Amino acid sequence: MSISQLAKSIPASPTLALNDTARILKEKGEAVIHLGGGEPKSKAPVDAILSASAKLNTAEVKYTPTEGILPLRKAVVRYTEENYEHLITPKNIIISNGAKQSLSVLLQSIVDPQDEVIVLAPYWVSYPEMIKMAYGKPVVVTPEDGRLEPTMDDITQSVGSYTKAIIVNSPSNPSGAIYSKGLIEALVKYCEKKDIYLIMDDIYHKLVFDGSSWTSPYQFAKANEAKSKLVIVNGVSKAYAMTGFRVGWTIANPTVIEAMVNIQAQSTSCVSGLTQAAAVGALNGIQNGVESLRNTLQNNRDIMLNELRTIEGVKVDKPGGTFYCFPDFRAYEKSSAKLSKLLLEKVRVVTVPGNEFGMDGYLRLSYCGGIKDIKEGVERIKWALDPKAPNEIFIGDRKMVRDW
Repeated sequence: MSISQLAKSIPASPTLALNDTARILKEKGEAVIHLGGGEPKSKAPVDAILSASAKLNTAEVKYTPTEGILPLRKAVVRYTEENYEHLITPKNIIISNGAKQSLSVLLQSIVDPQDEVIVLAPYWVSYPEMIKMAYGKPVVVTPEDGRLEPTMDDITQSVGSYTKAIIVNSPSNPSGAIYSKGLIEALVKYCEKKDIYLIMDDIYHKLVFDGSSWTSPYQFAKANEAKSKLVIVNGVSKAYAMTGFRVGWTIANPTVIEAMVNIQAQSTSCVSGLTQAAAVGALNGIQNGVESLRNTLQNNRDIMLNELRTIEGVKVDKPGGTFYCFPDFRAYEKSSAKLSKLLLEKVRVVTVPGNEFGMDGYLRLSYCGGIKDIKEGVERIKWALDPKAPNEIFIGDRKMVRDW
């Protein structure tokens, strides 16, 4: 059977594939520990559930405007004013089926064939493939010496005549790094000067630790709002633990939003009115659930770091936010895919190989699960790597014997 060249060029999502593998093993009764996930364990806010229930009880769940219902876009206006200290209007907003679709439709709206989009390594796994699906070319900027924040020199050396946009994810998936205020300021000013889109993926911006401050890019923007090429992508999946609701949004100039509306209308039409109602409830409701999740994640991060630092040779930078850390395992294995496979097969720990994020020899480990899983998962990793460890270990009811 013939499929398109585009389809042939796009690999399966590695994170979703790992989720499927973990699920299958668990269904077989295996004692799998999943340190690869990006889904908080906390429940969705009560206000979100009540709002969705009220909508459902009307039995009037119909098509909605492609750009999203007005109450939700107004909620995003208020959210942006409160969190970014920047005033926008509903005309600057489109609601999509998760921030993932927001990014995908955005790239289809601004990228022409052969246009280049700069992504900063380590990057979220889907950025390069989304760019390719828009017939653009991803250009990866990798900091030297394993640094998790690039310099402006790193970035500007990769900018050329075909550069259309730069994507920035801060706090970063997979590293948890929060880019410095100086870098964000320099990026905003540079992109305005070069007339390049600056796409800020802010999905984790409320999940920052240790009193760290996330930087709003709007404070440095000078361009007229109608012509601004600063674009913000966000959603309710992470901070509000609403991954399954699939509600994200894009904030951009009206011309970009209009283009996105046209493209989204021809693909998914609109976001479910039921989940949009839930998002309105989350954004307008009591916000203490966000702070509770942030505190839980900070505690889990500290536990994971303490456990990882008992493994000799493993280097890990302290994440400033998100659900993840990105330890360097190159002292044990240069191929992160090989190491990830070994850990899954031998000790039943799911990790995500760093090569999927543009940096081989690293693993992305998630600490958004339970403390027990964090401790036992890292202990299993340590046993698998330490040649001085006992030759046998029990995983669930199964005795595992070192044979490698």
